[in-house]
Amino acid sequence: MSYIEVGKENSTSIHLYYEDHGSGRPVVLIHGYPLSSASWEKQVPALLQAGHRVIAYDRRGFGKSSQPTTGYNYDTFAEDLHELVTHLKLRDFTLVGFSMGGGEVARYIGKYGSKGVSKAVIIGGVPPFLLKTADNPEGVDGSVFEGIQKAVAADRYAFFTEFFKNFYNTDVNLGKRVSEQAVQASWNVAAIASATASLACVPTWHEDFRNDVAKIDVPTLIIHGDADRIVPFSAAGQRTAKLINGAELVVIKDGPHNVAWTHADEVNNALVNFLAKPAAKGQASTPKTKAVA
Repeated sequence: MSYIEVGKENSTSIHLYYEDHGSGRPVVLIHGYPLSSASWEKQVPALLQAGHRVIAYDRRGFGKSSQPTTGYNYDTFAEDLHELVTHLKLRDFTLVGFSMGGGEVARYIGKYGSKGVSKAVIIGGVPPFLLKTADNPEGVDGSVFEGIQKAVAADRYAFFTEFFKNFYNTDVNLGKRVSEQAVQASWNVAAIASATASLACVPTWHEDFRNDVAKIDVPTLIIHGDADRIVPFSAAGQRTAKLINGAELVVIKDGPHNVAWTHADEVNNALVNFLAKPAAKGQASTPKTKAVA
């Protein structure tokens, strides 16, 4: 198992767990809340088969990474990612972020620029800005996030059970696109995450990424399910695609939040095809939208 040290909390080192497989152009996979890098298991084989080097890591507080009580903000998450990229000496790499991971993609480019980054992919991501404010009327009311924080603080295990129902839209997809065992496996991963991280990450979901998104100047793919109950398509993916010149938008029909699992074939096809296209800075000014049934 491979780890990189990204900081310290008192006498304890903070380590990120990562896996590094294959060869070819690097693809860095950034998972969503409250999962780990293991959640990419349906994408890794497809990417390896397509000839890519695949790096997947666990965000601090989750999976096999350290569980500090500090650093649960997007500036630190981006710094952690930058430490990994620097450690591995990556060049010409693609950043792929799901849900919260979409925030890392945006903040990384917003903070460090796109040097070395060839492409960006955001799947069901939280950018550009989920919180409803006077200048962001399309956002989600703040009381929703406050309610989630209270639920996590009261009993995070019970919260996760309800959360995953909407994560996979189990009322529609259970036994068809996702099994009870897969949902249970997600719950198991969430249960071993840091209690501190589980709570502290919730307010980061409504970080304002509008300035970060404006700095994305590499070919970008946005994938989002139109039945996403966690991160609404109209408040997130649809808007992000409009803010990035030439972004390619793939809408997964009836797709829940975690389309990377329930609609893995559609996501993998879009991802592999996008990565196969020549990468060049400066995109066409007209967004391209595709609906995938």
